[in-house]
Amino acid sequence: MKKIIKYVIFDILRNRIVLVYTLFLLASSFTVFSLEDSGSKGLLSLLSIILIVVPLVNIIFSTIYVYNSAEFVELLVSQPLKRKAIWLSLFSGLASSLAIAFFIGVGIPVLIYQANIIGFTMIAVGITLSIIFVAIAMLATVRTRDKAKGIGVAIMLWLYFSLLFDGFVLFLLFQFADYPLDKLMIGVTALNPIDLGRILILLQLEVSAMMGYTGAVFKDFFGTAIGLASSAGALLLWIALPLWFSTKLFNSKDL
Repeated sequence: MKKIIKYVIFDILRNRIVLVYTLFLLASSFTVFSLEDSGSKGLLSLLSIILIVVPLVNIIFSTIYVYNSAEFVELLVSQPLKRKAIWLSLFSGLASSLAIAFFIGVGIPVLIYQANIIGFTMIAVGITLSIIFVAIAMLATVRTRDKAKGIGVAIMLWLYFSLLFDGFVLFLLFQFADYPLDKLMIGVTALNPIDLGRILILLQLEVSAMMGYTGAVFKDFFGTAIGLASSAGALLLWIALPLWFSTKLFNSKDL
């Protein structure tokens, strides 16, 4: 299992797309911190890049990589290895390499300019989102045999989490504006890892005051120990559930 993980990590870290992705994050991070007059503003500007670019690159690259590794996976399956170990090794290699790329591209500049609890939170959220979208990508690939269809599903999932989900929530808020839905929004937020990560970082940046009464509700919940534990648990579930379902499907899949 360790040999498979090492092979996948070294194979991905040598990939040109991952190198370009890392350099893009590194250049963007240093540029943002250089242009802003304070570290907090730099983090706020960097937040948009993390919430859009990181999930997109992770889900599409992981999807393509798993499809391109079909022959390698079939070779491993023919060996006296458990399918569960093969699938988890592939996931671990993918998640580790993309998390390393994120840490080099964003983590190092953040530690240089903003080495505090806010910076650590942003790094943790970015790495967690990287792992989450690797898990979602692997679930999409194991559900669909066709490569083009699988990539299309991955893009649609990214669109849903990045754009469509927020539109759906706003639609509900407008439709039921006469009802107190602010506390309900806390539960709805857990259904989208990107929104959950965004709120955690915005609350650390004290921007919740600009979000009105809803921001106060979020701060009262996510600012407590129970709220932080619940949000961390929700993010871990976004890793565990897609990975569990994909592993279960891979175990019974006819290659």
